[in-house]
Amino acid sequence: MKALSFFFPLITIFCALPSPSMSATESLVYGGCSQFKYSPGSAYESGVNSLFTSIVNSANSSPYSNFTMTGQTPEDTVCGLFQCRGDLNPSTCFSCVSQAVNQLGTFCMKSTGGALQLEGCLVKYDNSTFLGVEDKTMLLKKCGPLVGYDADLMTRGEAVLGYISADDGTYKPYRFSGSGNIQAEAQCVQDLDQGECQDCMKDAIGQLKSYCGGAKWGDMYLAKCYARFWEGSGDPSGSGYGKRLRRGQWLLLAHVSVFFLAVSSWQPL
Repeated sequence: MKALSFFFPLITIFCALPSPSMSATESLVYGGCSQFKYSPGSAYESGVNSLFTSIVNSANSSPYSNFTMTGQTPEDTVCGLFQCRGDLNPSTCFSCVSQAVNQLGTFCMKSTGGALQLEGCLVKYDNSTFLGVEDKTMLLKKCGPLVGYDADLMTRGEAVLGYISADDGTYKPYRFSGSGNIQAEAQCVQDLDQGECQDCMKDAIGQLKSYCGGAKWGDMYLAKCYARFWEGSGDPSGSGYGKRLRRGQWLLLAHVSVFFLAVSSWQPL
């Protein structure tokens, strides 16, 4: 793994092998926890538990929802959301969100905030208001090996990224496009409005082109959206995309002094 793009104090990295039964949609992309802790038995702990229960229950019937658990004081209030990838069926969405909540409960135990992005879903919570706030902070970028000069491949890559970045004035929080064996997708968190979603996606796609142009695949995750492309299966969880994601199967979770840990790039372990 390459060096972090910048450091926060008191960073601790935890590593663990994932379960052999973990599906491709439940593989880790990134995760982070607040360094600040709440007290056992506190009102905040009750709010976090209620939030996680609401998130899992809601994932049975919806691909996205957000919640605010209001406490007796502002310090006891906890906000959270979950979102599934736009192509997942309800049962896969529910399974992914349940897995993310379980992992957050383990790795972010007693943390006042945390987030976990799995291949198929995102779960995020904090005691500060982040709902409805556009955030284009780069959290993770990964680029595959260069393909060399291949005019046809480059043309199709530009075409699919251009298609998912196009703005037709409608709210499309999840977008997918393919041309031959080149696939691309982008998604924004649905607490953003149409303009913010488009702006975030456009920025993610622009940075993806800048950093990973000419590569076989690339991922660009910003705080409120992501964009990625790959060569292979049309299903992001299928053989083409899923195989290169199971890279050593190490789970990395960073405990940091702020809500997210930004990473410059990841390489296969």
